[in-house]
Amino acid sequence: MTEGEIARMGNEIRRQTLRAVFHAGAGHIGGVFSAAELLAALYFSVLRIDPSKPQWPDRDRFILSKGHAAIGLYATLALRGYFSVAELATFDAIDSRLQGHPDMTKLPGLDMSTGSLGQGLSPGVGMALGARYMGKEFSTWVMLGDGETQEGQIWEAAFAASRYELDNLIAILDWNHLQQYGWSTEAGYAASARLDPSVDPQAKWRAFGWRVLECDGHDVSEILKTCQAALERSGRPTVIIARTTKGKGVSFMENEYAWHSRPFDAALLERALAELNEATPG
Repeated sequence: MTEGEIARMGNEIRRQTLRAVFHAGAGHIGGVFSAAELLAALYFSVLRIDPSKPQWPDRDRFILSKGHAAIGLYATLALRGYFSVAELATFDAIDSRLQGHPDMTKLPGLDMSTGSLGQGLSPGVGMALGARYMGKEFSTWVMLGDGETQEGQIWEAAFAASRYELDNLIAILDWNHLQQYGWSTEAGYAASARLDPSVDPQAKWRAFGWRVLECDGHDVSEILKTCQAALERSGRPTVIIARTTKGKGVSFMENEYAWHSRPFDAALLERALAELNEATPG
């Protein structure tokens, strides 16, 4: 795909997510919208995958550690051809393959079941080690939410990845500065949901021995260039800090913590779709 086509696919991921969440009456939106271009770039350009062979041994692996954003990954997989787009309408329904968090035993294209935050990087370390011991050339990619990097297991995994010099492991930090809940502050609930912008994630990842790259997580050209740079073997694992906006693409959702997860009515659905349609790159 061209960069323009990937950008349009990012907005299509948002549209499909909106429709599915509206139909289900529940689901996470804000963190999907911040990651839409990242998912589109990965699945339509970067990852070495074959939807007709979801268990291909030499495929690149992808783990959505922020598993609550599953509907965004489902939309991406459907648009990439792993299953029918029509199945997105079953999201979060009883007996659906598309549950609120990814289940690798149910759906083709999933490399790991996720949901408990902070636990996605550890299996990524295992996959990267496995590739080395089996003599495989595939890369393992893990998308992290910035809120979940408060979990200790992330840093235990980060230390182990550096210790074993896993340069076939790449983490993408969706750095949108918002989480569902935050530390209590006198400024009130909305302020407490915002992660401290003075905290420098670069310094922390470097302290754990990782190579750090940065990009605008909504600029497809930057994303692609940074992902290609991340694939260069350096003797260290790589983290891409992607600067993003939670709720990106819909004016009343952007930078609003309340849109982390919430139901909405038909009027808001139409308003949001209209904004996305208007903003879709030509």
